[in-house]
Amino acid sequence: MFSIRVYGILLGENKKVLVSDEFIRGNYYTKFPGGGLEFGEGTRDCLKREFKEEMNLDIKVMDHIYTTDFFQMSAFNSDYQILSIYYFAEALEPIRVPLRVKPFDFDEREMRVYELKKETETFRFIDWDVFSEQSVTLPIDKVVAKMVKENY
Repeated sequence: MFSIRVYGILLGENKKVLVSDEFIRGNYYTKFPGGGLEFGEGTRDCLKREFKEEMNLDIKVMDHIYTTDFFQMSAFNSDYQILSIYYFAEALEPIRVPLRVKPFDFDEREMRVYELKKETETFRFIDWDVFSEQSVTLPIDKVVAKMVKENY
C-alpha cells in the first residue's frame, strides 16, 4: 500500500527555509510543511489545504522540485511505502502562526493538543547559511534539502 505525501519548500526573507518541528507518538521530527494526499485531491490542492490547516496560510504552489524515486517504508506503518512530492511554495499573506527560534519549542497550548491527538507541531525558519540535509529528520526530506541547498 502507498501513502502519498505532498510538501512545500517555503523560503522566507534572506532565503530562510520554513520547517515544521513535530512531536508525534513520543518522537521528535523536523520536516517540511505538508502532509497526506486525500482521495479525490490533486497534489497542488493537497499542499494548499495542508498549509491552510497547519498554519492558516494561503499559499501559491510554485515549481515542482522532486518526487521520490527510491523505496521508502513509512516510519509509522511498515505496510506502507511512502511517495513524497515536493514543490516550492510562496506565502500569499503574512504568516500569523507563532514562529519559534529554537527547535521543538512547544508552548502550553501545543502540548495540550499533543495530549489529545498524540501529535503537535510548531514552525520556524532556518537561516540559509546553516540549512542542510542535517536540518531535517526524514530520509526523503534529507534528499530534498540537499538538492535545494545545492541547486537553488
